[in-house]
Amino acid sequence: MVRFERQPPGTALTRSTLSVGALLAALAGWLVVAREPEQAAVAALVSGGLLLAGGNRANHGAGGPTDRMLDELLDRVWDGSVLGSIAWVARADDPATAAAALVALCLSALSAYVRARGASLGYSVEESHLTRGLHYALVVAGLGFGLAWILWLAVAMSALAVVVRTSQVAREERA
Repeated sequence: MVRFERQPPGTALTRSTLSVGALLAALAGWLVVAREPEQAAVAALVSGGLLLAGGNRANHGAGGPTDRMLDELLDRVWDGSVLGSIAWVARADDPATAAAALVALCLSALSAYVRARGASLGYSVEESHLTRGLHYALVVAGLGFGLAWILWLAVAMSALAVVVRTSQVAREERA
């Protein structure tokens, strides 16, 4: 006999918000590859907003553990779609931009790994939606205005997130 667990109220809205955000991230990546950076920036901006709203609901409202996992997964989808596409398109014409996008992608993944690993050990390593929103905004601004140096700000912010999360885990380990 199959048993279905009762979902927290609002789970369908949370999941649909996150799903539409992920689809728009994929669209943004496709638009980057199609060399339409302004349209890609709009799609990435709306996508980031939906992922932030869905992530807030998943982590602080109506979401359960599956919603929180989906939020983290789709944040990686956003980074992979948008930053990966920027790196791919810029690799021949602008190696510095490609490098910035790849480093931001790697540091963001490392930061997510440290958070997830700390959480699996029972440590309270929280992600700030402000940090995540700023990460999205910097990448969108770099994409929309064609300013590669803004991507390096996203790199610096991702590096800072890795340092902060690693220090949180280390502090919890010593306690």
